[in-house]
Amino acid sequence: MDAQRALLDELMGTARNLTEEERKGYKEVTWDDKEVCGFYMVRFCPHDLFVNTRSDLGACPRIHDPKLKESFEKSPRHDAYVPKFEAELAQFCEKLVMDLDRRVRRGRERLAQEVEPAPPPPLTAEKSEQLSVVEEKIKNLLEQVESLGEAGKVDEAEALMRKVETLNAEKTALTQPQNDKVLMLGQEKKMALCEICGSFLVANDAAERTQSHVTGKQHVGYGMVRDFITEYKAAKEKANDEEKLAKEKEAEDRRKQREKEYERRRRSDSSDRDRHRDKDHNRDRDRYRDRDSERERSRENDGRGYRDGGRVVDYRLRNGRNGGRDRYRDRSRSRSPGKHSYRRSS
Repeated sequence: MDAQRALLDELMGTARNLTEEERKGYKEVTWDDKEVCGFYMVRFCPHDLFVNTRSDLGACPRIHDPKLKESFEKSPRHDAYVPKFEAELAQFCEKLVMDLDRRVRRGRERLAQEVEPAPPPPLTAEKSEQLSVVEEKIKNLLEQVESLGEAGKVDEAEALMRKVETLNAEKTALTQPQNDKVLMLGQEKKMALCEICGSFLVANDAAERTQSHVTGKQHVGYGMVRDFITEYKAAKEKANDEEKLAKEKEAEDRRKQREKEYERRRRSDSSDRDRHRDKDHNRDRDRYRDRDSERERSRENDGRGYRDGGRVVDYRLRNGRNGGRDRYRDRSRSRSPGKHSYRRSS
């Protein structure tokens, strides 16, 4: 029936039996709905591990559907949701283990407080005297057995050894405690505690019973929980280490990039300085070259003046001496027009 129902769900949908009115408020469940168990989607649900045991957590309040799990595994968002579901499962499992470890500590304290078997009570004076007599007989018989053995009388020695064994049994009876309570405590089985699931076991119990416990739901379930926590913490620590190394590598790359940029700028500045220095040198060289050219032209002009018979120099000198006199005469004329006019009339 379940197989047929699953086939019909696959062919016709889970809402195949709903009426039109019921279909209006019906919503198809997907794996990312809050009603779906994320623990079941990613790994296992702890509610399924301890069914019908002392650690039974009851039925899971959320949906467990193999089809939804298959849809989740095929979804393109699978890798994005796995860390979220695993973190939630790890948190739930850690709470279970914390509660279990508290029970284990209480179990250890209980075993430590159990009363150890009491030492045997001291022998009475009568029994002590009987014990001394028996020990003396055993000593004498052993000396006789040794002598007979040296004499080669094996049969007599064996007969005496049987008497020694009888006396040893009598000695044991005298020294053995007769208190029924002490005997019961001495014969009581010692208990042990399972560190995985917190169950009490009989120490040195039969192999079949030990194997039955190891394969039981409670032991296997808590083993899965503890293994998952260990695996999750190891993966998380590895991821943190990888992230730390990536950050360190990124910081080292940035440092090297800064060093390269600094070196590039330093070389660029050095090139600029060299270029400016070359420009200044060329500018100074051009200035000196222009100055030399100017001097050369000046010498050439002076040379032409001397070749023309000193006319250029004489003209300059004459113009320089007479120029001041002519300017003075012109100013005098402009200031005293009457005087000048009188001179013209005479």
